[in-house]
Amino acid sequence: MHKFICIGDVHADFPTMWEALRAASCIDAQGLATPPVQSGAYQVILIGDLVHPKSAQAYTRLTGLRPFDSGDQEHLLIAAREQIKELEKLCTYQRSAPHAIHILLGNHDDNILNPHLILGTSGGIKHVEFDPRRGGVHLPAHLREWMQTFPRDIRIGTLQFTHVSPLPGHQHYDDLFYSDRSPKRWFRDTPEYVDMAGLSFGVYGHTQVDDGILIHRDEQDRPRFAVIDALHTRQYLELIHDEGQQSSLRGIQAVPF
Repeated sequence: MHKFICIGDVHADFPTMWEALRAASCIDAQGLATPPVQSGAYQVILIGDLVHPKSAQAYTRLTGLRPFDSGDQEHLLIAAREQIKELEKLCTYQRSAPHAIHILLGNHDDNILNPHLILGTSGGIKHVEFDPRRGGVHLPAHLREWMQTFPRDIRIGTLQFTHVSPLPGHQHYDDLFYSDRSPKRWFRDTPEYVDMAGLSFGVYGHTQVDDGILIHRDEQDRPRFAVIDALHTRQYLELIHDEGQQSSLRGIQAVPF
């Protein structure tokens, strides 16, 4: 039996991510895995998008610069530096229990590994702090190698964790991904994708939903999937998976902290 602690898109809000991990008893005072995580009884899932603050205000919180200007190279260097410091800490944490701390590759993480497109906020800030062609810096080689190990999909039986949706095409962040509306709308327009994929339950991020974590239920009131891009509402998802039971999933809930 395992308890899964699932945390939504971080987007450089590392202080809140650390608070969630502390609230879930998954990280100790030294920034390492707690005994339940080390033993594997607790499984931590970060759903991806570690980098790139979502708004001008979030960039200001990260850098202390008001206003933050993505056209100013010094501002970009500070934004990169602050994220690199936190990624170093997260790398150390993950490596303290790699069998139980799992980080999925989100589209923003993929973008700094393969910066072929310019992503940005709705307010016009460009996420180019890790793009040297546009005034940013390279992600340090050891962090790049670490992020290249992030899986796009984790499956335990018929339980799935991935950044966007059950569709395999949504795991590849190419030009088509960004021109397609379905990655942001599938859970409202075509929730049957989960059944079509033969899943008992799926955990996804990528899109913020009003009021925090969305737990979708079918017509029989069975939980089918959760959309958990809700760190900004101070929630994480918790579920218990027991391979020895006929009904292997239970305790599915959004946990405030």
